[in-house]
Amino acid sequence: MQALILKDFYVMWKQTRVFLLVILVFSAIPGSFNAVFAVIYSAMLPYTAMAYDERSKWNQLAAMMPYSDRDIVLSKYAFGWLFILAATAASLVLQAALSLVWPAAGSASPAALLLALCVSVCVLALTLPLMFRFGTERGRLVMFLIIFLVCGSAGAVAGIAPELNGSTYFALTLSAAALSAVVLTVLSVPFSIRLYRRKRR
Repeated sequence: MQALILKDFYVMWKQTRVFLLVILVFSAIPGSFNAVFAVIYSAMLPYTAMAYDERSKWNQLAAMMPYSDRDIVLSKYAFGWLFILAATAASLVLQAALSLVWPAAGSASPAALLLALCVSVCVLALTLPLMFRFGTERGRLVMFLIIFLVCGSAGAVAGIAPELNGSTYFALTLSAAALSAVVLTVLSVPFSIRLYRRKRR
């Protein structure tokens, strides 16, 4: 599966640099919404990788290679998880540096970014099965749904995180978000594998 992740990274190197630049820029802007958006936005990268695969007929080539359906599907999830973690780490570091250099700027709290990480995993778990079902060309409505979820989730997390930060409800809220991310992922992965197998037949 590592080779499949590296394949996506190399194929998308130019596109990946644009994504990374967008993520870094938003991570460095003061305010919770921008940093949270950077984290949740990173969950969209696997969809671009899937679009490249469809245009290049990669799935037909993959059928002749020693990769199982499970490996191919899991590689897309892992690709998304890696970028979500990278965006969260970058946002934490840049927002911490910003709070030291410019305390009055109002940097994003770690609470907001941790919630954003959980929400990003949820967005990935909800939308990847739709992409495996409809594909990237026919799934333009799915892309609108993804964009809506990304923007809506960023706004919601940025709005509630300052109120929860340091409160007695934060641990409960974060635990619920983390549990939702785990449960949705556990359900999403086998469902995506089933959809991928059905699509290849």
